[in-house]
Amino acid sequence: MTTQEKLIKRKLSILELAEYLKNVSQACKINGVSRQHFYDIKKAYDEHGIEGLKEKSRRKPCHKNRVAPEVEEAVVKMAYEYPAYGQARAANELRKNGILVSSGGVRSIWLRHNLETFKKRLAALEEKSAKEGIVYTEAQIQALETAKRARESHPDEIETEHSGYLISQDTFYVGYMKGVGRIYQQTVVDTYSSVAFAKVYTGKIPVTAADTLNDRVLPFFEEHCVPVLRVLTDRGTEFCGSPDKHPYELYLQLNDIEHTKTKVKSPQTNGICERFHQTVLNEFYRVAFRRKLYQDLETLQADLDEFMNDYNNKRTHQGKRCKGRTPMETFIEGKELYSQKNIEKIKTGV
Repeated sequence: MTTQEKLIKRKLSILELAEYLKNVSQACKINGVSRQHFYDIKKAYDEHGIEGLKEKSRRKPCHKNRVAPEVEEAVVKMAYEYPAYGQARAANELRKNGILVSSGGVRSIWLRHNLETFKKRLAALEEKSAKEGIVYTEAQIQALETAKRARESHPDEIETEHSGYLISQDTFYVGYMKGVGRIYQQTVVDTYSSVAFAKVYTGKIPVTAADTLNDRVLPFFEEHCVPVLRVLTDRGTEFCGSPDKHPYELYLQLNDIEHTKTKVKSPQTNGICERFHQTVLNEFYRVAFRRKLYQDLETLQADLDEFMNDYNNKRTHQGKRCKGRTPMETFIEGKELYSQKNIEKIKTGV
């Protein structure tokens, strides 16, 4: 029962008690309310029924302050010319030009024009440029470059155009298994579709990192006729080393896969894998280890494979590209995008 329903029920009980006792004063005394409150309730009920007993907010509506049209135009213009400025900086700069508006006033105007965030101001600038063909100023170029650098380091804004365009790989320490030893999981996620692959090992070495690609990842992409173009990893020793000696680096060269590494001391740049690790830990490992005592790696891998099948084919995702679909459904869409781009390249000879 909601708070609103409880309040309605209480008001009705006061009316019913007064009717039962045939005494308003006694009913008010028992319920600890005034006679005036009783008659307010009765009047609302008589006029509007149950709807009249709903609690109404006492807060007065806050009407947006309106400024002169020329001030509003100047504030919007500032948002386009200097998208990196915050509301306080914009108000200060406008004051220099004799336009008096508070930082709160700037934000109110930006809200009306859907320009209240840096991201929205940049999107509006790019849309305006596409429509009107304007030439970017130095300040606008700097803002766009700043946003580009932020996208490269932010997991939700990573550049990925279709399935196979970029896969992300990382090592996850699962824990210690009695009789087996330390357990590590090699994780690979297609950044476009969120289709994931996971395989467990007893070591954290280059050979296991390459084995996951060879055993699980590349065969899947080959089956769907989609090449893997690039892989993103951290700078762990299992992924990085001498290009002519390191097994993982050699494997990537053999399969013509470009290797991109995350920034130093910035593990969040590989956040897609990090997010998957949270999911597999909470939804699989913590549940599985409570239900079963594993004696070998093979049994654990079999159960993990079953979970991964559900994860990719049944579990819906709410991400930027999945939008409520399963990773596999998103992968098929990305596969079609790749096919279209590949056909265009063949036609143009690029």
